[in-house]
Amino acid sequence: MGHSGIEGAIAVVTGAGQGIGRAVARALAEEGAVVAALDLDPDRARATAADLAAEGRTAAAYGCDVRDPAAVEDAVDAVERDLGPVAHAVNVAGVLRTGPVVAAADADWAELFAVNATGVFHVSRAAARRMVPRGTGTITTVASNAAGVPRADMAGYAASKAAAAMFTKSLGLELAPHGIRCNVVSPGSTDTPMQRGLWSSADGAARAVAGTPEKFRTGIPLGRIGDPEDVAAAVAFLVSPAARHITMHDLYVDGGATLRA
Repeated sequence: MGHSGIEGAIAVVTGAGQGIGRAVARALAEEGAVVAALDLDPDRARATAADLAAEGRTAAAYGCDVRDPAAVEDAVDAVERDLGPVAHAVNVAGVLRTGPVVAAADADWAELFAVNATGVFHVSRAAARRMVPRGTGTITTVASNAAGVPRADMAGYAASKAAAAMFTKSLGLELAPHGIRCNVVSPGSTDTPMQRGLWSSADGAARAVAGTPEKFRTGIPLGRIGDPEDVAAAVAFLVSPAARHITMHDLYVDGGATLRA
């Protein structure tokens, strides 16, 4: 068990089947939370929960499409019925579509917003509705440093993440009187399946570290690409009582890549 003050608390993590979501699920479980691993792919969710159970943690898996408000309500109901009251909700589920705007497909734009922005709305609303009467809880959204700095060929993604970040901060203002904290964690280039899908060559990580001036993209001053665990550690801090006086904050975990513009 951890000693972060979240032992036994129920934590819902979306996108928990892989990448940052999986790392967040593990980090919270290691701090003693009971993790509800949600993922569009129920098999991936079950794999995450099974791995945590094998390590002596308490976890359960739920298939859930965050694009569907009824599915989200059903999943959160199931979590509260099976495990108990949700104390922490972490929005990690996300999709990436890239390319120039002039060539962008309507379906790609719609999908970016359906998952990255509307999905965050659905999950956060469901969590908030249950947390408000209890007067406690945290909601944390994993956005992107692209939400704060323009990115060529990532306009839709950046816009959807900016929407999610501002939604989460605004929600934090509404929920502050109820003792509920809402924060954002904004990763930069992080070694995940989503990131690897961007790399067109074996030196993808090196190129991310070096930056691409022709795309107006700064490199990573700390000289390394992030690990999912780096992002998960930031989430675990913001969820914990150590961050009890922090809300509406956006914590960049990007090795300095945005120069915090």
